[in-house]
Amino acid sequence: MSMFNWQMVDPGPGQPVAPNQRLPWGKTIGIGAQHVVAMFGATFVFPLVMGLDPNLAILFSGICTILFLLVTQNKVPSYLGTSASFVAGVAAIRAQGGDSADVTGSILVCGLVLAAVGVLVHFSGTGAIHKVLPPAVTGAVVMLIGFNLAPVVANIYWPQDQWVALLTATFLVFAATLLPGFWSRIAVFLALIFGYLVSWLFDAVFGQIHSITGSSNGKEIDHDRISWAGVKAADWVGLPSGTLSDGVSVVHSPSFSLTFILLVLPGVIALIAENTGHVKAVAEMTGDDLDPYMGRAIGADGVATALASAFGGSPTTTYAENIGVMGATRVYSTAAYYVAAAVAILLGLCPKFGQVVSATPGGVLGGITVILYGMIGLVGAKIWVENGVDFGDPVNLVGLSAGIIAGIGGVTLQITDDFELSGIALGTILVIVYFHIVNRGHRRPDHHVGADDVTKVL
Repeated sequence: MSMFNWQMVDPGPGQPVAPNQRLPWGKTIGIGAQHVVAMFGATFVFPLVMGLDPNLAILFSGICTILFLLVTQNKVPSYLGTSASFVAGVAAIRAQGGDSADVTGSILVCGLVLAAVGVLVHFSGTGAIHKVLPPAVTGAVVMLIGFNLAPVVANIYWPQDQWVALLTATFLVFAATLLPGFWSRIAVFLALIFGYLVSWLFDAVFGQIHSITGSSNGKEIDHDRISWAGVKAADWVGLPSGTLSDGVSVVHSPSFSLTFILLVLPGVIALIAENTGHVKAVAEMTGDDLDPYMGRAIGADGVATALASAFGGSPTTTYAENIGVMGATRVYSTAAYYVAAAVAILLGLCPKFGQVVSATPGGVLGGITVILYGMIGLVGAKIWVENGVDFGDPVNLVGLSAGIIAGIGGVTLQITDDFELSGIALGTILVIVYFHIVNRGHRRPDHHVGADDVTKVL
């Protein structure tokens, strides 16, 4: 039977719809539209903060979602939106003078590495990954990726408009925690709209602001919070085009540098954790055994990331926001994801729409990223808690500590005149190496580290 022959059902409210089933096409289109709204906020925010084109990002999110569904044979309902796992590495690349071609080239290599991991998992199972990357290590790497981004918020986005940033962050906090059901799942999208409206109101009431902008290289200038000159000039229909803020074409060929590749390579660990968790979550919701498709899911995300980066697009990952939509609707039909992908592709082919997103005020991004980046870091702690990582065990406490501080603090190890390891790359290496070194030694499971032990270490 073709995997595109969905069984048409129309159950009552609250009744599940399986991946190989679909609602009538009218309702399926409605569910697909919900998936687009759910992924929208984060999928557009992260290309903006990485300095890449949001229109190209949403275009490839649709293409890559279709690719993912095909590789997983329509067994794993998922939307591939823009990944946040590479944001810190991208910031480090740009801080060292790299441009957008260096960014996409480094991410492309990471995508190929992830695809290779997927092939390994498909043929040998997940045991090797769990052995090399146990929850203690994975949580530490995810944590240092998120918290490494704190200076980006403090130095780039927040100073552009601190009051809009504060109001937007406050709105996002309340929207994500107090709004019911589906609305809380699209809190980032609602915060974008809210921040836009506040910025427009401030422009009307207070006039121009004197601050830095994303293109003023830290120099304070007078400027409107919102400028739609690009929106007016853009076409309604067309392929993504133009140049990015660093002068690189929106659609461009990637460049490759070992130094820059090492800066973003830790993001692969986060993507492995994200995809594994996604497949397990979907399996629990649908009641299907999806372990045989774990390798396919990881590999498909890797190929999708490499494909998007090859044209200058953003990296991809499976989206928790869309799991939220499935949880709220109990509709797991992959047909709805094909609809969502088609809508995303259409939006990606509307340059005017992309310019609206690109005009997002810096203060709005400051308010959103101050929360999103913190959430990325705390996901690492969530991995520890959910897997019962015991920090009374010195293997965990001591084995992970140096890597976390080196990664978050931006410690640098100069190896040659032209090559160094720093920040996330160095932190990840230290986390993995130190953890496994002490883990292979003599362990004392009954020994718990207290204040006296820390004093002895010092």
